Amino acid sequence: MVAVITPLCDAGMGIPTVTAARILKGQLSGHSGEETQLEMDKFPYVSLSKTYNTDAQVADSAGTATAYLCGVKANEGTVGVSAAAVRSQCNTTFGNEVTSILKWAKDAGKSVGIVTTTRVNHATPSAAYAHCVDRDWFSDAEMPVEAVQAGCKDIAQQLFENIPNINVIMGGGRKYMFPKNTSDVEYPGEHKHMGTRKDGRNLVEEWKERVKDLRGHYVWNRKDLLALNPNNVDYLLGLFEPGDLPYSLERNTETDPSLTEMVDVAIRILRKNPQGFYLLVEGGRIDHGHHEGKAKQALHEAVEMDRAIGRAGLMTSPYDTLTVVTADHSHVFNFGGYTPRGNSITGLAPMVSDVDQKPFTAILYGNGPGYKIVNGVRENVSTIDYNQNNYQAQSAVPLRMETHGGEDVAVFSKGPMAHLLHGVKEQNYIPHVMAYAACIGQNTRHCVSAVSQATGPSAALPGVLAALLSLTPLLC
Repeated sequence: MVAVITPLCDAGMGIPTVTAARILKGQLSGHSGEETQLEMDKFPYVSLSKTYNTDAQVADSAGTATAYLCGVKANEGTVGVSAAAVRSQCNTTFGNEVTSILKWAKDAGKSVGIVTTTRVNHATPSAAYAHCVDRDWFSDAEMPVEAVQAGCKDIAQQLFENIPNINVIMGGGRKYMFPKNTSDVEYPGEHKHMGTRKDGRNLVEEWKERVKDLRGHYVWNRKDLLALNPNNVDYLLGLFEPGDLPYSLERNTETDPSLTEMVDVAIRILRKNPQGFYLLVEGGRIDHGHHEGKAKQALHEAVEMDRAIGRAGLMTSPYDTLTVVTADHSHVFNFGGYTPRGNSITGLAPMVSDVDQKPFTAILYGNGPGYKIVNGVRENVSTIDYNQNNYQAQSAVPLRMETHGGEDVAVFSKGPMAHLLHGVKEQNYIPHVMAYAACIGQNTRHCVSAVSQATGPSAALPGVLAALLSLTPLLC
């Protein structure tokens, strides 16, 4: 039996977001919402993850991704390097690189994939394959000249060179793969979408040349993606936007696939490997919606992530698949105001402030762009359309972009060895559990011991352990 570990990670999905998404999911189906179950709610094991970075009480997505993918805590703004590396200091990269569970799985013979709604070279996915002291070095155009001269590589280049045989890569980020001023295939002539690379390399063409005889396919739109027969595809590169994919509520269904559709295609390709697979899935635009104060966008992204989790569940089995759903960090997002049962999650609280006598929405942010003062007093939200998709919920402190939150986040798990994810854990504990269950990485002594015992005369392994022995893929 081959066991698959499938981790799914949500950028910025703190516990208040989980609860609010649950209510929204129910209300979209005509129910009051509170009693609804998200797919992750059905997982039998739940724990908490401590998200701080080595140098930050309130973490960023780069350091946290390094923790839950590479198994070591790291500094804010760095990916795939230990805390000995200093942000933006190129010379601190070398000798401080750390590898991820995606590489451990690939080295063990498993198929591996990355699916995200952000750029494929954004903070979370890049920690799976890159070693970079600055999360913003998307291409060489974003790097200081001195860093390039010192031998540091941009993240897009590392995507194709560090682990050159990643089986599935899907998300956005086209412009970082093409030479500077190359016109985008979908938005010809729009300067902001043109290629950015100063080195003149066309990374997409280089990738296509490398896999042309290996059943490799490059697609840039939904139609071509869904036209593929996964049985005839071993390598897939799907870059559907120059930057991040659009919010789910704004998605062009002709050109951009949903997260659920990408997950479906990815699993169909990866599961052909008899040794199993590892798939990293990120609902990254949950985070972006919160940063912009657009709670409705963030929550609809979370509901779409829930659909993707459901689809993955239908395509795998908890008997041989470890599935982990977690977040890299939280946000200063919350909802309250003594709302009655069934109150629209994006609606008003049933009371007005007993200080300024104005109404307020149940959803509020601790800080962010939703801070509004009109004629010297707090804006009266009843005079505006607070249900529009891009409404920026009121915040207590004015900031151009809302910040992350520092509290623990939930870790939902099911499948072989899922019980190891219990209690309150350091975030970097997570990939070690997945590796232990899949018998990959450095610590596989328990697998060798179990196999030798099982091959002895009249040896019999417990059923659960026997299933784990042939575990091979993971998702994170």
